[in-house]
Amino acid sequence: MAINSPRKSFREVLEGEECVFPASVFDPISSRMACDLGFEIGMFAGSIGSAVVLGSPDYILLTLSEFADQSRRICRASDLPLMVDADHGYGNALNVSRTIEELENSGVSAITIEDTSLPRTYNETSQRLISLDEGKGKINAALNSRKDPQLSIIARTSAVTISSLEEAIIRAKEYEQLGADGIFFTGVSKISDLEQISSEIKIPILLGNLTQEINNKTFLSSVGVKVALQGHLPFYAGLKSIYQTMHDLKNGASTDQLMPNILSDAEINRFINLEDFNQMIKKFM
Repeated sequence: MAINSPRKSFREVLEGEECVFPASVFDPISSRMACDLGFEIGMFAGSIGSAVVLGSPDYILLTLSEFADQSRRICRASDLPLMVDADHGYGNALNVSRTIEELENSGVSAITIEDTSLPRTYNETSQRLISLDEGKGKINAALNSRKDPQLSIIARTSAVTISSLEEAIIRAKEYEQLGADGIFFTGVSKISDLEQISSEIKIPILLGNLTQEINNKTFLSSVGVKVALQGHLPFYAGLKSIYQTMHDLKNGASTDQLMPNILSDAEINRFINLEDFNQMIKKFM
Protein backbone atom coordinates (compact mmCIF):
# COMPACT_ATOMS: atom_id res chain seq x y z
CA MET A 1 0.00 0.00 0.00
CA ALA A 2 1.37 3.42 -0.94
CA ILE A 3 1.34 5.20 2.41
CA ASN A 4 0.61 8.66 0.99
CA SER A 5 -2.34 7.59 -1.13
CA PRO A 6 -4.92 7.18 1.68
CA ARG A 7 -3.66 10.36 3.36
CA LYS A 8 -4.01 12.30 0.13
CA SER A 9 -7.54 10.93 -0.24
CA PHE A 10 -8.40 12.07 3.29
CA ARG A 11 -7.12 15.56 2.55
CA GLU A 12 -9.26 15.64 -0.57
CA VAL A 13 -12.28 15.06 1.69
CA LEU A 14 -11.21 17.97 3.91
CA GLU A 15 -10.74 20.17 0.84
CA GLY A 16 -13.98 19.06 -0.85
CA GLU A 17 -17.37 20.72 -0.97
CA GLU A 18 -19.48 17.94 0.56
CA CYS A 19 -19.81 16.46 4.03
CA VAL A 20 -18.81 12.79 4.27
CA PHE A 21 -20.19 10.20 6.67
CA PRO A 22 -17.33 7.81 7.54
CA ALA A 23 -17.58 4.09 8.12
CA SER A 24 -17.01 3.13 11.75
CA VAL A 25 -14.40 0.36 11.46
CA PHE A 26 -12.59 -1.69 14.06
CA ASP A 27 -10.62 -4.50 12.38
CA PRO A 28 -9.26 -5.60 8.98
CA ILE A 29 -12.50 -7.22 7.80
CA SER A 30 -14.67 -4.19 8.63
CA SER A 31 -12.14 -1.99 6.81
CA ARG A 32 -12.39 -4.12 3.67
CA MET A 33 -16.17 -4.11 3.91
CA ALA A 34 -16.19 -0.31 4.08
CA CYS A 35 -14.03 -0.16 0.95
CA ASP A 36 -16.28 -2.65 -0.83
CA LEU A 37 -19.31 -0.47 -0.05
CA GLY A 38 -17.64 2.69 -1.32
CA PHE A 39 -17.04 4.62 1.90
CA GLU A 40 -14.58 7.47 1.37
CA ILE A 41 -12.99 7.25 4.83
CA GLY A 42 -13.07 5.15 7.99
CA MET A 43 -13.13 6.09 11.66
CA PHE A 44 -11.58 4.07 14.49
CA ALA A 45 -12.75 5.41 17.84
CA GLY A 46 -11.01 5.06 21.17
CA SER A 47 -14.18 3.70 22.75
CA ILE A 48 -14.44 0.99 20.10
CA GLY A 49 -10.74 0.24 20.44
CA SER A 50 -11.17 -0.33 24.16
CA ALA A 51 -14.13 -2.62 23.56
CA VAL A 52 -12.44 -4.61 20.76
CA VAL A 53 -9.00 -4.99 22.31
CA LEU A 54 -9.84 -5.17 26.02
CA GLY A 55 -13.56 -5.80 26.28
CA SER A 56 -13.62 -2.70 28.52
CA PRO A 57 -15.51 0.60 28.67
CA ASP A 58 -14.14 3.90 27.40
CA TYR A 59 -12.31 4.80 30.62
CA ILE A 60 -8.87 5.45 29.09
CA LEU A 61 -7.68 1.93 29.87
CA LEU A 62 -6.34 1.19 26.39
CA THR A 63 -2.64 1.92 25.94
CA LEU A 64 -1.07 3.72 23.00
CA SER A 65 0.73 0.58 21.81
CA GLU A 66 -2.50 -1.44 21.87
CA PHE A 67 -4.37 1.26 19.95
CA ALA A 68 -1.54 1.71 17.43
CA ASP A 69 -1.30 -2.05 16.86
CA GLN A 70 -5.00 -2.32 16.05
CA SER A 71 -4.79 0.78 13.83
CA ARG A 72 -1.91 -0.84 11.96
CA ARG A 73 -3.94 -3.99 11.37
CA ILE A 74 -6.81 -1.93 9.98
CA CYS A 75 -4.58 0.14 7.71
CA ARG A 76 -2.67 -2.87 6.45
CA ALA A 77 -5.89 -4.56 5.27
CA SER A 78 -7.11 -1.92 2.81
CA ASP A 79 -6.53 1.50 1.27
CA LEU A 80 -9.36 3.05 3.29
CA PRO A 81 -8.15 6.41 4.68
CA LEU A 82 -8.43 6.00 8.45
CA MET A 83 -9.08 8.72 11.01
CA VAL A 84 -8.33 7.66 14.58
CA ASP A 85 -9.45 9.08 17.91
CA ALA A 86 -6.26 9.37 19.98
CA ASP A 87 -8.15 10.78 22.97
CA HIS A 88 -5.88 13.15 24.97
CA GLY A 89 -2.74 11.86 23.28
CA TYR A 90 -2.09 9.45 26.16
CA GLY A 91 -0.63 12.10 28.45
CA ASN A 92 1.05 15.49 28.21
CA ALA A 93 2.58 17.18 25.17
CA LEU A 94 5.57 14.83 25.23
CA ASN A 95 3.22 11.85 25.17
CA VAL A 96 1.31 13.47 22.30
CA SER A 97 4.56 13.61 20.33
CA ARG A 98 5.06 9.88 20.90
CA THR A 99 1.42 9.22 20.00
CA ILE A 100 1.80 10.95 16.64
CA GLU A 101 5.00 9.01 15.96
CA GLU A 102 3.40 5.64 16.66
CA LEU A 103 0.12 6.30 14.86
CA GLU A 104 1.79 7.87 11.85
CA ASN A 105 3.93 4.75 11.60
CA SER A 106 0.81 2.58 11.75
CA GLY A 107 -0.45 4.14 8.51
CA VAL A 108 -3.40 6.24 9.67
CA SER A 109 -4.48 9.26 7.63
CA ALA A 110 -5.76 11.57 10.38
CA ILE A 111 -5.39 11.82 14.16
CA THR A 112 -7.61 13.71 16.59
CA ILE A 113 -6.19 15.05 19.86
CA GLU A 114 -8.68 16.41 22.39
CA ASP A 115 -8.54 18.98 25.17
CA THR A 116 -10.49 17.04 27.80
CA SER A 117 -8.68 16.22 31.03
CA LEU A 118 -8.23 12.45 30.86
CA PRO A 119 -8.32 10.12 32.68
CA ARG A 120 -10.38 11.52 35.51
CA THR A 121 -8.41 12.20 38.66
CA TYR A 122 -9.20 10.93 42.17
CA ASN A 123 -12.63 12.03 43.42
CA GLU A 124 -13.38 13.90 40.19
CA THR A 125 -17.08 13.54 39.44
CA SER A 126 -17.40 15.34 36.12
CA GLN A 127 -15.34 16.03 33.04
CA ARG A 128 -13.25 19.16 32.75
CA LEU A 129 -11.13 20.80 30.10
CA ILE A 130 -7.39 21.20 30.27
CA SER A 131 -6.24 24.82 30.09
CA LEU A 132 -6.16 26.46 26.70
CA ASP A 133 -2.38 26.85 26.98
CA GLU A 134 -1.97 23.11 27.60
CA GLY A 135 -4.32 22.35 24.73
CA LYS A 136 -2.28 24.56 22.42
CA GLY A 137 0.90 22.88 23.59
CA LYS A 138 -0.51 19.47 22.69
CA ILE A 139 -1.61 20.54 19.21
CA ASN A 140 1.74 22.22 18.63
CA ALA A 141 3.52 19.05 19.69
CA ALA A 142 1.35 17.00 17.36
CA LEU A 143 1.97 19.27 14.39
CA ASN A 144 5.70 19.36 14.98
CA SER A 145 5.99 15.60 15.46
CA ARG A 146 4.52 14.41 12.18
CA LYS A 147 7.01 13.50 9.49
CA ASP A 148 4.57 13.18 6.59
CA PRO A 149 2.93 16.55 5.84
CA GLN A 150 0.00 14.66 4.28
CA LEU A 151 -0.96 13.30 7.71
CA SER A 152 -3.90 15.36 9.03
CA ILE A 153 -3.78 16.61 12.62
CA ILE A 154 -7.27 17.37 13.92
CA ALA A 155 -7.77 19.37 17.11
CA ARG A 156 -10.75 18.09 19.08
CA THR A 157 -12.63 20.04 21.72
CA SER A 158 -15.35 19.05 24.16
CA ALA A 159 -15.89 22.65 25.28
CA VAL A 160 -19.44 22.81 23.89
CA THR A 161 -20.51 20.08 26.32
CA ILE A 162 -18.26 20.89 29.27
CA SER A 163 -18.19 24.69 29.14
CA SER A 164 -19.94 26.72 26.43
CA LEU A 165 -20.18 27.31 22.71
CA GLU A 166 -18.25 30.54 23.18
CA GLU A 167 -15.36 28.71 24.86
CA ALA A 168 -15.38 26.10 22.08
CA ILE A 169 -15.05 28.81 19.44
CA ILE A 170 -12.22 30.53 21.33
CA ARG A 171 -10.32 27.26 21.49
CA ALA A 172 -11.05 26.37 17.88
CA LYS A 173 -9.72 29.72 16.67
CA GLU A 174 -6.53 29.24 18.67
CA TYR A 175 -6.01 25.73 17.29
CA GLU A 176 -6.69 27.07 13.81
CA GLN A 177 -3.98 29.69 14.27
CA LEU A 178 -1.50 26.97 15.22
CA GLY A 179 -2.10 25.20 11.92
CA ALA A 180 -4.46 22.35 12.81
CA ASP A 181 -5.90 20.75 9.68
CA GLY A 182 -9.42 20.68 11.11
CA ILE A 183 -11.46 21.11 14.29
CA PHE A 184 -13.51 18.23 15.66
CA PHE A 185 -16.42 19.35 17.83
CA THR A 186 -18.37 17.12 20.19
CA GLY A 187 -21.71 18.11 21.66
CA VAL A 188 -22.89 20.40 18.86
CA SER A 189 -26.62 19.81 18.44
CA LYS A 190 -28.22 22.96 17.00
CA ILE A 191 -28.28 24.56 13.57
CA SER A 192 -27.66 27.98 15.09
CA ASP A 193 -24.56 26.73 16.90
CA LEU A 194 -23.10 25.28 13.72
CA GLU A 195 -23.83 28.46 11.82
CA GLN A 196 -22.02 30.49 14.47
CA ILE A 197 -19.03 28.14 14.47
CA SER A 198 -18.88 28.28 10.68
CA SER A 199 -18.83 32.07 10.72
CA GLU A 200 -15.88 32.14 13.14
CA ILE A 201 -13.43 29.56 11.76
CA LYS A 202 -12.25 28.84 8.23
CA ILE A 203 -10.67 25.39 8.45
CA PRO A 204 -12.67 22.14 8.06
CA ILE A 205 -15.19 21.23 10.74
CA LEU A 206 -15.68 17.64 11.92
CA LEU A 207 -18.53 16.50 14.13
CA GLY A 208 -19.35 13.70 16.53
CA ASN A 209 -22.75 12.01 16.61
CA LEU A 210 -25.46 13.91 14.77
CA THR A 211 -28.71 15.08 16.35
CA GLN A 212 -31.92 14.99 14.33
CA GLU A 213 -31.85 18.78 13.97
CA ILE A 214 -28.50 18.93 12.17
CA ASN A 215 -28.55 15.54 10.42
CA ASN A 216 -28.79 16.91 6.90
CA LYS A 217 -25.88 16.51 4.48
CA THR A 218 -26.80 19.54 2.41
CA PHE A 219 -26.89 21.79 5.45
CA LEU A 220 -23.72 20.31 6.94
CA SER A 221 -21.89 20.85 3.67
CA SER A 222 -23.08 24.44 3.49
CA VAL A 223 -21.51 25.32 6.87
CA GLY A 224 -18.13 23.74 6.22
CA VAL A 225 -18.61 20.37 7.91
CA LYS A 226 -16.43 17.87 6.05
CA VAL A 227 -16.80 14.78 8.23
CA ALA A 228 -19.71 13.85 10.50
CA LEU A 229 -19.86 10.65 12.52
CA GLN A 230 -23.02 8.54 12.70
CA GLY A 231 -22.04 6.61 15.79
CA HIS A 232 -20.57 3.11 15.78
CA LEU A 233 -23.53 1.00 14.77
CA PRO A 234 -21.57 -1.60 12.73
CA PHE A 235 -19.65 -2.81 15.78
CA TYR A 236 -22.70 -2.97 18.04
CA ALA A 237 -24.82 -4.59 15.34
CA GLY A 238 -22.08 -7.17 14.92
CA LEU A 239 -22.10 -7.90 18.65
CA LYS A 240 -25.85 -8.45 18.58
CA SER A 241 -25.55 -10.85 15.66
CA ILE A 242 -22.78 -12.82 17.37
CA TYR A 243 -24.68 -13.01 20.64
CA GLN A 244 -27.93 -14.03 18.95
CA THR A 245 -26.21 -16.74 16.90
CA MET A 246 -24.48 -18.18 19.99
CA HIS A 247 -27.77 -18.00 21.90
CA ASP A 248 -29.65 -19.86 19.18
CA LEU A 249 -26.99 -22.56 18.87
CA LYS A 250 -26.89 -23.04 22.63
CA ASN A 251 -30.66 -23.42 22.66
CA GLY A 252 -30.82 -26.09 20.00
CA ALA A 253 -31.08 -24.28 16.69
CA SER A 254 -29.59 -26.18 13.79
CA THR A 255 -26.84 -24.75 11.62
CA ASP A 256 -29.18 -24.98 8.64
CA GLN A 257 -31.66 -22.70 10.39
CA LEU A 258 -29.00 -20.03 10.89
CA MET A 259 -27.39 -20.15 7.45
CA PRO A 260 -29.64 -17.37 5.98
CA ASN A 261 -28.18 -14.96 8.59
CA ILE A 262 -24.52 -15.36 7.62
CA LEU A 263 -22.36 -14.28 4.70
CA SER A 264 -21.97 -16.73 1.84
CA ASP A 265 -18.72 -18.60 1.38
CA ALA A 266 -17.99 -16.43 -1.65
CA GLU A 267 -18.43 -13.23 0.38
CA ILE A 268 -16.30 -14.51 3.25
CA ASN A 269 -13.56 -15.60 0.86
CA ARG A 270 -13.61 -12.18 -0.80
CA PHE A 271 -13.18 -10.34 2.48
CA ILE A 272 -10.32 -12.57 3.63
CA ASN A 273 -8.62 -12.17 0.23
CA LEU A 274 -8.62 -15.93 -0.35
CA GLU A 275 -8.05 -15.68 -4.10
CA ASP A 276 -4.98 -13.47 -3.64
CA PHE A 277 -3.45 -16.06 -1.34
CA ASN A 278 -4.33 -18.89 -3.68
CA GLN A 279 -2.58 -17.06 -6.51
CA MET A 280 0.52 -16.63 -4.34
CA ILE A 281 0.48 -20.33 -3.52
CA LYS A 282 0.45 -21.15 -7.23
CA LYS A 283 3.20 -18.65 -7.98
CA PHE A 284 5.57 -19.21 -5.08
CA MET A 285 4.78 -22.63 -3.60
